[in-house]
Amino acid sequence: MTNRTRVNVYLAPELLGEVKTLALRRKVAQSKIVEAAVASFLSGDSGEHLEAAMSRRLDKLGRQIDTLDEDLAVLGETVSLFVQFWMTITPPLPEGAQSVARTKGTERFEGFLQTLGKRLATGDRFLKELSRDIEPTSEALADDIPVQP
Repeated sequence: MTNRTRVNVYLAPELLGEVKTLALRRKVAQSKIVEAAVASFLSGDSGEHLEAAMSRRLDKLGRQIDTLDEDLAVLGETVSLFVQFWMTITPPLPEGAQSVARTKGTERFEGFLQTLGKRLATGDRFLKELSRDIEPTSEALADDIPVQP
């Protein structure tokens, strides 16, 4: 066991509350939290730690943006192909059938929205399923981006 010297300090109630909360969450003694904070304050490299943490966070955000960009490209291409296919195979309706078709279309669209709402509520996403099925590209491997199987 290391030798320690007891020190009495005064902390603002809010700060003491934060120390207690962090100690409970990490399951360590409050003195460990305060000791680590003082050591961090006294060390001259806190700026370097902050810069490294920011750099890691920015890298992570960059990868997330790249993923969103890929997902958006897939989504745009999917909608484009669907519309092209739909326009190609669907003949225009005669004037007399358009009213019935609008009513039925509205009914079907409501069903679509309900299904979409249920799927979004469960967290299931088409793009997540799709990304699991796509093999990693050599470009992704070259960038050392971790690819999940």
